[in-house]
Amino acid sequence: MTHTMANGPQKRKMHLVRSHAHEEDIPGTVNVQAIEGDDSYDGQALFPVPAEDPNDPLQWSQPKKIMILVIICAYSFLGNAALLGTGPYLTLWSEVFGISQAEASTLISYPNLAYGFGSFFLVPLYLKIGRRPVMLGSLLAFIAGLAGCSQTNNFRGLMAARIVHCFGAGICEALPVQLVNDIFFLHERGKHIGYYTFGMCFAAMATIPAAYMLPTQYSWRLFFYVILAFASALFILAFLFVEESSYDRAAHMNHNTSLESSSGIVASSDKPDDTTVEEAMGTPARKTFLETLRPWGRVDHEVQFFTLMWRSFTYILVPQVLWVITSFGIIIGLGGLAFNYTFPIKITAPPYNWPASSSGVQSLGSILGFILALPFTSSSDRLAGYLTRKNNGIREAEMRLGVMLPAMIIAPVGLVVYGLTAELNLHWIGYFFGGGLASWGGYFYYCFTLAYAVDSYNSNTSEMLIAINIGKQAVSFGLGYGVLDWVMEKGYATIIAGAFGGVFLANNLMLIVFMLWGKQIRRTMSTSWLGKLHGRRAGNSPTSL
Repeated sequence: MTHTMANGPQKRKMHLVRSHAHEEDIPGTVNVQAIEGDDSYDGQALFPVPAEDPNDPLQWSQPKKIMILVIICAYSFLGNAALLGTGPYLTLWSEVFGISQAEASTLISYPNLAYGFGSFFLVPLYLKIGRRPVMLGSLLAFIAGLAGCSQTNNFRGLMAARIVHCFGAGICEALPVQLVNDIFFLHERGKHIGYYTFGMCFAAMATIPAAYMLPTQYSWRLFFYVILAFASALFILAFLFVEESSYDRAAHMNHNTSLESSSGIVASSDKPDDTTVEEAMGTPARKTFLETLRPWGRVDHEVQFFTLMWRSFTYILVPQVLWVITSFGIIIGLGGLAFNYTFPIKITAPPYNWPASSSGVQSLGSILGFILALPFTSSSDRLAGYLTRKNNGIREAEMRLGVMLPAMIIAPVGLVVYGLTAELNLHWIGYFFGGGLASWGGYFYYCFTLAYAVDSYNSNTSEMLIAINIGKQAVSFGLGYGVLDWVMEKGYATIIAGAFGGVFLANNLMLIVFMLWGKQIRRTMSTSWLGKLHGRRAGNSPTSL
């Protein structure tokens, strides 16, 4: 990062970022042309423009931002691991509780639904009272639910405890994206959303230790004990390091503007030094560490709690948001849930006859796919930066999408390989290879459809996240709920390779539509009745977080 500062006495203990970047008339089109005095990255001015206040989350130090990102990624990993890691226990639970395997699978599908619908209540709540208290409270609910799972002795009790911990942890599907939006600049967004996505995807490996816990003294309960221990440690880290990131940037900027006018700085013919500007502007001091530990956040009295709830559903009508919903829902429902449900059944039966303790190792293929995709996490930011320079400093939201082209085809091919392997009882390597291909391609769609939606229609990011999380969990629930019955009736090739693979491909091909006509869609949406409802018109970009 390069920056220019005026000469003269320096009273600041930290450099405050300055920028003149701004959004153009069309939402998602940003002018990042740098002028003298602007902080920049790779020759492009930083956006969003932060307030000259060290307490603005965009002004926080990079180590602090990275610590917050690591904690929230760990929360996403634990939340998803607790939800999906129980796949190897379905057969055991059906025997212990005297239920069918299809009914035992509802111990994943119904909590999966609660996982998404938790955002419906918790996202408006963190907008109202702040990110920090809601995150800490959700972690306590997560911990309580895990403790209940470890002690219950019947199907209904386990279901209730599972819903509690998934409802609490569901906020970690929205909060990471919100925090990335709060504390990082536009040129960093794709990379850091990608790291959160990797934490979420890496949770697929939880089935491996979960399966190997079956022969132990505590059997499946040990899995919840282990997650409970990590969740408790994470709560301590979150309390110490995750500062409140809700910040009214518009109010601070308006306050500084009025101070500047009243002090006569603008009208003065003498150029002021940094000390004079700082004193006139009244730059506040950075909060102390003890002040950042306050468990309460910034209460926003203008937030209409119930209005946010119903209005969030209208974001499903936004094409970019709908694409995120279908992409996440299809990948989770057709890939993650289908793999978790079917692999333990196939691999423990003839001709494979693997022991139950090995029924969770299918996730090795998915993990390898995610790991091989990880080096490409920053690729969309790099591509967008390159195309922005060629476009004379004007950045379009669609500029990051080109890196997704190979994944568009590779991911559905993975489902075809997996489905045919299961149908024809081919070599077991096919399960791992198919899962790896689907996961490698799915990682791109996880990361960059979400970053694209935030870039192109970010007037009310939090409301958009409610719609995304409810929608994707509903889609994945609908697709994963009857997968065992479907494959038993129609066969693995017909359902997983044919139907699921076809749906996956159709969704992925929408990439071409957005690459070609995405800007026109953004222009149309900004002037539509939805744009008015969301308080987002062309050229009107809110600055309050």
